Order: sequence, then C-alpha cells, then structure tokens
Amino acid sequence: MKNKLISVFGLGYIGLPTAALLASEGYTVLGTDISQHAVETINQGKVHIVEPDLDEFVRSAVAVGRLKASTFPQAGDVYMICVPTPFHEAGEVPQPNIDYVLAATRSIAAFVKTGDLVILESTSPVGTTEQMQAVLREFGVNVEGIHMAYCPERVLPGRIMTELVENDRIVGGLTPEATTAVADFYRTFVRGAVLETDAKTAEMCKLTENSFRDVNIAFANELSLICDAEGINVWNLIQLANRHPRVNILQPGAGVGGHCIAVDPWFIVARDLKNTRLIRTAREVNDYKTRWVIEKIEIIAGNMEAATGKCPTIACLGLAFKPDIDDLRESPALHVASVLKSQGYDVIAVEPNIESHEEFSLVGIEQAISQADVIAVLVRHRQFFDPAIQKQLVAHSALDFCGALK
Repeated sequence: MKNKLISVFGLGYIGLPTAALLASEGYTVLGTDISQHAVETINQGKVHIVEPDLDEFVRSAVAVGRLKASTFPQAGDVYMICVPTPFHEAGEVPQPNIDYVLAATRSIAAFVKTGDLVILESTSPVGTTEQMQAVLREFGVNVEGIHMAYCPERVLPGRIMTELVENDRIVGGLTPEATTAVADFYRTFVRGAVLETDAKTAEMCKLTENSFRDVNIAFANELSLICDAEGINVWNLIQLANRHPRVNILQPGAGVGGHCIAVDPWFIVARDLKNTRLIRTAREVNDYKTRWVIEKIEIIAGNMEAATGKCPTIACLGLAFKPDIDDLRESPALHVASVLKSQGYDVIAVEPNIESHEEFSLVGIEQAISQADVIAVLVRHRQFFDPAIQKQLVAHSALDFCGALK
C-alpha cells in the first residue's frame, strides 16, 4: 500500500495536515492548490497556516522528498479531495456550493485509472460523491473500476495532527468494494476505528455531527439572551446547571463560526426544508447572536459618543472563529469587527494568531486597552487570561461576550 502515490487536492486546514501526515507514514504525496503562495511556501518546507506541530511535519516531509506541491493537477493512485465547500447566499436558505469539488473531479479525469481510489473529505451535501462519479462518466472514465468513497474529516483545529491519527473515521463507498478498499487505505495510518458504511450515510453523518453541536450551542446562546434581559450572569447559571448529573450545557459566545458548524446545517436544511425546523431555528439563533453582540456594542458606543461628542475607538479582542487558532472562516468575531467599522467607528483589533489583516490594524492587547474607549472580548484566546490583563479589562469595563472574564 505504501508504494501508492497520493494526490491531494486542496492544501488548506485539512489537506495540508493530511498530506504531511501521509508523507510521514512513508507515502509519496503530491499536493495541488490554486494558491501560488501556498505552493511556494510548502515547497520551501514551511507552512501558510497555524496548527501545532504541522510545521515540523511539513519540514521533514519536504526535506526527504516525500511531499511536493504544485498549482497543476498531478496523477496518482489515490486522489484525496479536500477543497472548500462554501454556500451560496441566495433564496430562502443558503445553498451548498460544491463547485470546487466538481472542478477538482474534472481535473483528475485525465489521470484516474482502474483500481485507483478517489476520496472526498470535504464537508458536502448528501449525494455529492455520486455527483463526482457522474462528472467522471461525462469525461468518459470507466467508473466501474474506480473506488470512490466519502470519508469526512473529524478534527479539532489546534489538535489536527493528533486527531487525524487517533479519531475514529467513517468511510462510505459508492460500492461495497470501494468502501473496503478505501477503509483499508485509512487503516494504514489511522489508529482509531475505521467504520464502514455507504456514501450517503457517511455524508449525512458529517452534517449530523456538526448540526448536533450547532443546536446545542444555540441553546446556550439563547440562554445568554434571556439572562441578559433578566440581569442574570449566564456563566454562573450554566456552571450551576451543569452540576446536575445529566446536564452539560455548552458555553455561549459571539455566534458560531468556522467552515463546519456554521455551514453544515444549511446543507441539510437546503435539501429538506419541510423536516428541518429545529436545525434551521438553531442556525437562525446563532446567526442572530452575532447581530445582538453588534447591537450591544453599538448602544454602549452610541451613548459614549452622545456624552462626549467624540466617536469612540472600539477594540475587538479576537478575530478568529475560536480560541488559539488563526482560522477566520465564517468568524462571528470578524463579522462583528467588520460591521462596526462599516458603521464608521474606529476599530482596532487584537488577534495574536495572525501577523496582519487587510481590513484592520492589529495591535497588542496592552495598546488596545490604552487606546480604546470600548473594549469587546469576542474570543477566549489564552493571551487574554493573563491575570494582569484580566485586571485591566475588568477595570476598563470590557464587554465580555465569550466568558473570558467570568
């Protein structure tokens, strides 16, 4: 198995760690990405994203010649598609956008051959793997001899290199033979259980996992709205409620972000509007929470401007979609900062996990505290838990939307 050539499409938060891990396991990996910057960075043995231990994996893999990147599609024996799957903001609900998946599928049509494995890892709506097969048919590929399967990633940013190996994986093939062949491949580098099913079930399972989390977060966010109206400390409330042996309420925040939880539920809703009332409501609650955060900040800032005649400077602490990562995809914190800036406020941002941002001036937390009239803590980054910083934030009456000051 290790003599097979792996071709990975998409060298982002999932594709690059997967490629680097496979290279460390003895496979030769050819990575493809549309970003020239990403390709050049990887071929230098460096990384363009922040993820613990990833830099060492890439450095070692490139140094021994087992990992190479290109902007052009490359032939292999195993094709792994890890490209983005955003959604279209149109109509009654957002619609899944699998254009990148289908483009990657078209790009391998000239290379794929009998016996090859074609694996989709990107989060996708039910039926996407079948659509990929249809695309290959259109290009005259004999799909009967191609093992096609869906195997969703299940990793947590900040622990990707560990969880790629340790977490259980689900493999759903378009045929039983495809399921077996792809599952056997994953067993060469996954220590967790590799569970076999069909493609549609695997696709739905990934969406179900993240929709479950979205619904639970929505409950916590709705509690935070109720508690604010009642003058109750929601953090204390949840801590007390969670002392019940069968209660485990999550923590509220500024909304829900990331490419999975904020997106995947819409893939289910778009396919079945009639039977997804709870899932859709949870999405709407979590999206509203971000708007509510903006409104709370605007009220404080507006009152301050009315009292002083000066437009206040607002410091947004955190831009990433979750603590201690550099991933800004679908980030509610970034959305909050962007909307406030569009309203004419002077917005400065503290995001310790990125070096620069095209829209905002990034400053250190000490500078933000000294310059800002209004401080909004939007992400629970570890840097914000320094006791001296905590004391200053409390003294400046910082608005805490993520439980950083609880």
